[in-house]
Amino acid sequence: MAEVIKVYRESMPEVRLVGRRYTDADRGPNGTFGHLWQEWFANGYFDRLEGLPQLRDERNGYLGAVPQGKEFEYWIGVLTIGDSPVPEGFESVPIPAGEMAVCWLRGREETGELYGCEPYHMCVREVGAQGWAVDPKGWFFERYNCPRFTDPDSEGRVVLDYCFYLAD
Repeated sequence: MAEVIKVYRESMPEVRLVGRRYTDADRGPNGTFGHLWQEWFANGYFDRLEGLPQLRDERNGYLGAVPQGKEFEYWIGVLTIGDSPVPEGFESVPIPAGEMAVCWLRGREETGELYGCEPYHMCVREVGAQGWAVDPKGWFFERYNCPRFTDPDSEGRVVLDYCFYLAD
């Protein structure tokens, strides 16, 4: 079972998400976007974005991003800074500056326990326990941060960052 091991606030500057936008129609047979992540790695899509000017700290990483409060869309990409051209085959969307809550969710990636409604709501509850409110019209990120997500601990668990823009 996944568990929240850390919750903290983080300031995000104005950035731009560069990647690809997906909808519910793009979900795989199991209802997730895992097959699209496999496509990104198999086709080197992240490699094509590496040269863009990016935040070079733990606020970035490979992202699954969802703008909340509107028709569902799921983005895969990276956060960039500046106005560099968007590579062919990719799209971009501005992300406003703001305060975020970050939850470190630890579990086994291969079981799927880090993904979906249950871990999302677990993290929202933990954010509320801090006295903060998730912005219902803000952005939500799954942040795959190296090495937290890429280097499993001795029990095979990794840490996925769940990030929520906070209401004022």
